[in-house]
Amino acid sequence: MRRRWCRQQQAEERGAMRCCAAGPWPHSALTTLLLTVYTILSKVHSDRNVYPSAGVLFVHVLEREYFKGEFPPYPKPGEISNDPITFNTNLMGYPDRPGWLRYIQRTPYSDGVLYGSPTVENVGKPTIIEITAYNRRTFETARHNLIINIMSAEDFPLPYQAEFFIRNMNVEEMLASEVLGDFLGAVKNVWQPERLNAINITSALDRGGRVPLPINDMKEGVYVMVGADVPFSSCLREVENPQNQLRCSQEMEPVITCDKKFRTQFHIDWCKISLVDNTKQVSTFQEVIRGEGILPDGGEYKPPSDTLKSRDYYSDFLITLAVPSAIALVLFLILAYIMCCRREGVIQLVHHSAIQKSTKELRDMSKNREIAWPLSTLPVFHPVTGEIVPPLHTDSYDNTSMPLMQTQQNLPHQTQIPQQQSAGQYLENTVIIK
Repeated sequence: MRRRWCRQQQAEERGAMRCCAAGPWPHSALTTLLLTVYTILSKVHSDRNVYPSAGVLFVHVLEREYFKGEFPPYPKPGEISNDPITFNTNLMGYPDRPGWLRYIQRTPYSDGVLYGSPTVENVGKPTIIEITAYNRRTFETARHNLIINIMSAEDFPLPYQAEFFIRNMNVEEMLASEVLGDFLGAVKNVWQPERLNAINITSALDRGGRVPLPINDMKEGVYVMVGADVPFSSCLREVENPQNQLRCSQEMEPVITCDKKFRTQFHIDWCKISLVDNTKQVSTFQEVIRGEGILPDGGEYKPPSDTLKSRDYYSDFLITLAVPSAIALVLFLILAYIMCCRREGVIQLVHHSAIQKSTKELRDMSKNREIAWPLSTLPVFHPVTGEIVPPLHTDSYDNTSMPLMQTQQNLPHQTQIPQQQSAGQYLENTVIIK
């Protein structure tokens, strides 16, 4: 599709050139030619050069409108194109950006932002950033190059630096020039420096912060570092007094007199403010004194040669198996001697044998329950004849399947006693002899 559109543009360009040679241009042909020339110029001048200063905040906005000319027009004439566009940025020849450069884009319908604080190590070295735009509707791509030429800044670094944590802002909101300008203006009113620069901006998520819940328009929070050429004002120093430090340790808001100058637009967490005075920084470099705890320098590493002699690991293998096996055998012999030859071991074996014998006897007794019969099973007299009736079952009767209560069935030793009813009919009652 991309190649087909490029061929169409080239054909239109050749047609426009023929039109120029033939005679005057119609209005539609002139419009087409101007669009074609604009597209060609935009492709030729796709590389952009920027000149940030080292140690000063660098912000570059990737505008969607700038890249829309690289994609085919919207299929329906008269409708405004609002295709979703995303960006991918990387250092030329590498898969990612430089360590000082960050990128953020919330949605495919918002602009992307490159931001960061250039380092002194990259001064004088052009940094080429490849920017690839993806049209999520047509799957077309366009690539531009951003050439960052880092310049050395005057009085770098600024000796006094303060880092503020703003709770009611996201990083892309703080990177807007109007918002950042308002914040620097408020800091300047409090600090009163002659020179004030924004050094860096960092999202709270990059510092280990938690993603806020999507309720009550909660923000991620952002750290803003600024630098000045004069010492900190008394208002900024108020956070260091013992009363405010105690309130911060108890998770209470400190009392800062100049907070009202920020409160209208920026909610600053004064307990997280950081004041750095580079004029009092003492160099921590110490000369290394070699002693007993430091090994001498062995020079460059020399890998072993390919002509190493082979080593036989058979003896090591035997030792690894023989030593544990010998120890296990000795332990087994000691245990056998204790259990079979010592009095305590013999007692344990006899006790164990007695338990097994008793268990077997109990199991045999459970099969043949030789127990005394209850009185209800002893011989009784027959209620009619007066003869002695033997028990219902003999001693060899298997009572394991005998129910607890017998139902009225035609069992042996039953007597049928006739009874007269009111209707003149006789019914038979069953009397069970126990």
